[in-house]
Amino acid sequence: MIEFINVCKNYSSGTHALNNVSLSVDKGEFVFIVGASGAGKSTFLKLIMHEEEATSGEIIVNGKKLSNMKRRQVPYLRRHMGIVFQDFRLIDKMNVFDNVAFAMRAIGAKQSTVKKRVPYILELVGLKNKAKSRPSELSGGEQQRVSLARALVNNPEIIIADEPTGNIDPEMSYEIIELLNEINRQGTTILVVTHEHDLVRHFHKRVVELDKGRVVGDSAANDDVTEEDLLIRHEDLLLDESLR
Repeated sequence: MIEFINVCKNYSSGTHALNNVSLSVDKGEFVFIVGASGAGKSTFLKLIMHEEEATSGEIIVNGKKLSNMKRRQVPYLRRHMGIVFQDFRLIDKMNVFDNVAFAMRAIGAKQSTVKKRVPYILELVGLKNKAKSRPSELSGGEQQRVSLARALVNNPEIIIADEPTGNIDPEMSYEIIELLNEINRQGTTILVVTHEHDLVRHFHKRVVELDKGRVVGDSAANDDVTEEDLLIRHEDLLLDESLR
């Protein structure tokens, strides 16, 4: 589904965002991406979405080499993805229904299909009776569920969630990840960037840890990754840096 082969990403500022990253994500996996600020998490996602291009190495998504992809092909790549942002990115002049429908209309879906699909997705995320509300009338958790509904509505093969719980309370954070977990059970590949170790511990999914652009940890799904494990890894990295 997703493969990184010796991928490096350097910026003109001199920042080495990713350093020789090699990993693969199989179809239907649920993967948490963790790491401190500046570890390379956002760059990792941007490369998958082809918002950025690798400096070297190869990235393959759904069997397509991104290094060979022309600009006009990128929108078709992204049609297979649903993106959930930390800051929701909803359009306040549109109600909930139209915010979700916007993603379908952008790819030319028929109005009859929109009328059937959007209510189904809103019911799935628990917002069926909020269809006519504006985003500003919703709580943070409800706004994030609208963002998730928009990501789901085109039935993508991959959901990419960039800190989806960063602006909502802890209880709602668990609900959002549980929704993603349920979607994953139906076969959708899920990638979640998060800094919330309690969520990582609770859901027992595969965890890829980045530090300064390197993969420094990759635990299999259902491994018991504790906060102590993450702290020990962080201390080991600090010691490694001090010995250089």
